[in-house]
Formats: sequence, C-alpha cells, structure tokens
Amino acid sequence: MGELKFVITGTAGVGKTTAIAAISDIPPITTDEATTDELSKVKSTTTTAFDFGEIIIDEETTVRLYGTPGQERFRHMWEIVATGALGLIVLVDNSRPDPIDDLEIYFDNFSDLIKKTGVAVGVTRLAPDQETELEKYYERLAAKDIYCPVMAVDPREKDDVVSLMDALMTFLEN
Repeated sequence: MGELKFVITGTAGVGKTTAIAAISDIPPITTDEATTDELSKVKSTTTTAFDFGEIIIDEETTVRLYGTPGQERFRHMWEIVATGALGLIVLVDNSRPDPIDDLEIYFDNFSDLIKKTGVAVGVTRLAPDQETELEKYYERLAAKDIYCPVMAVDPREKDDVVSLMDALMTFLEN
C-alpha cells in the first residue's frame, strides 16, 4: 500500500499532539514554541507548523500522521499540511464556549479535502453523562449535508485514538 497520510486538526489545546503521541510508533516530531497570546493561560507551548508521527502497519505500509496548529493565525499551514492527505480527523473540545462553531471553522477550511476524501470527528472533554451531546454535532453536520463518524475520544488513550482512526478508515472504504 505504501505511505498513507492523515491529518489531525482542531482548536489549540484540543489534544492533537497528544493523540499523535498516543498512537505513533515513533517519538512524535513537534514544532512547539512558547505560547505568547491568551492561550498561555491554558498551556505553555503550542504547535506552530505541524506535528508528525507514524504507524507502521507492515513492511510495505506506513501511516503518516500530521497534526496542524490550532490557532487560525497559522491557517496557512493547514493547506500545506493537508496536501496529499487521504483523510482528516477533526478534534473538538466540548468544554469550549461554542464547540460546534469551532467544528464548522475546520469543516469550512478543509472543505476541499473533505470532499475529495473523508473526515471523522472526535469530541474531547465530553463527560460520560454528556454522551447525548454527540447528537448536536450530527445535527449540525446533517444540516450542512455532511455525514461522517462522530465519537467521544480521550486523546491520551491509545484505544480511543485507534478507534477514531478505524472509524475514518471504515468510512473511507465505503
């Protein structure tokens, strides 16, 4: 199969770097720099170019994972990182003031990639008693005629990230 490229995107602090680290077979390569804006209240560093990891499936197949920077001021990197990708994962922080609007930012900016390939959504920071919140994401996406996997994930948990990747792969196969 060769090399397969996937992109993980979402707001700053949502867990992109963490998700890549959770499933990568190599230590992830990051481009973190000191946070200098309002985000510094939440985290000390932020991705400025991209994160990189890989999963070795077998001798012939490697999955390359690229995480984008989250802040819109780095959006010029989004298009660069998305070039040649087979699919997209959007991580959404459910604890943010309007996570569904956050989701739309990434669906709008990655619309060309989504139309050509596919997308899966991982909702982070979703308490077990909030599982019904996922329906709000499905409803907003359906209103835009977008149908894709949406699931709760903890980016620190390898099994959750693998399940999200599996959902995207299954979606792409169909």
